[in-house]
Amino acid sequence: MPSAPTRLRSRPISAGHLRALEAVARHLNFRVAAEELALTQSAVSRQIQALEEEVGVGLFLRHTRAVELTGAGAQLLQAVLPSLERIDGAVRLIRRTAGRKSVAITTWASFASMWLIPRLEAFQSEYPDIDIRIDASDHAVDMETTDVDIALRYAVPSNVPAGAVRMFGEQLTPVASPWLLKSGHALVRGEDLAHFALIEAGDAERTQHLGQLSWRRWFDTYHFSKLEPKRWLYFNYANQIAQAALTGQGVALARMPLVADSLASGDLVEVLPNMRLESPMACWMLIGPRSAPRPEIRAFCDWILLQAAHTRQAIGEVPDPDTVDQPD
Repeated sequence: MPSAPTRLRSRPISAGHLRALEAVARHLNFRVAAEELALTQSAVSRQIQALEEEVGVGLFLRHTRAVELTGAGAQLLQAVLPSLERIDGAVRLIRRTAGRKSVAITTWASFASMWLIPRLEAFQSEYPDIDIRIDASDHAVDMETTDVDIALRYAVPSNVPAGAVRMFGEQLTPVASPWLLKSGHALVRGEDLAHFALIEAGDAERTQHLGQLSWRRWFDTYHFSKLEPKRWLYFNYANQIAQAALTGQGVALARMPLVADSLASGDLVEVLPNMRLESPMACWMLIGPRSAPRPEIRAFCDWILLQAAHTRQAIGEVPDPDTVDQPD
């Protein structure tokens, strides 16, 4: 006899189950997803099982040490993600307009930790009634569809959207901790770098434009192409490179806007000040199209451009005042 057709459920799916789907799919780990959702691992597992029963197919393949999305799971996740993002965005907007002023900023992680966050206390002291939300990610967000107010981006001029305001460019310079310089070989000429560990981004040569921020380009520019350091230290982020230099692990080719405060305080020393390297990159500010009219956005933009002017002065960048706010 032919088998009876499968009876599909039609009741609405719990939003909590969809949150669990998104978290497990992002981490591919039930334990980590449970920690993020402030639930027990068994509770998250039950939510996923209930969701699979509601949908009628398996959404994850559970291996001994790994979790993998099925085709159906990936299809459902593709529909769930934009929906959750719209819901979260709507809730944030409602909360923001319920009486509190706020500014939502997106920027990359190293810039947030090394430049923006150390300066925020000054803004908050001047504007205590404005809340700040920072999303530190290396992925650019679409300001037309998200609730982000301001994007601070690191890019070459050709990759910057129309309307972006140039904050500052950058130079690269070799830096080291003062006690490293006192504890070993003298470092007064480029050739002396051969006696030190050199620190740089591990993916510089594999990433468009970032290869121009590498020690190899510095060697070629100053005719040390055959120089080999004592050893190499590679890190993924600029803040990790700076931290390694601050703790005396080697000499870093640092981005001057990000280490200007450490140079001013003496925590780092510019070891070869006459051998800086021009960078094609610059920092830009982009304002969301719906955010510009709000007074708190104007206040934050005015403040951050003033901070950018201080940074330009600290690193010795003095562009034509008529072109400061225009792409190069």
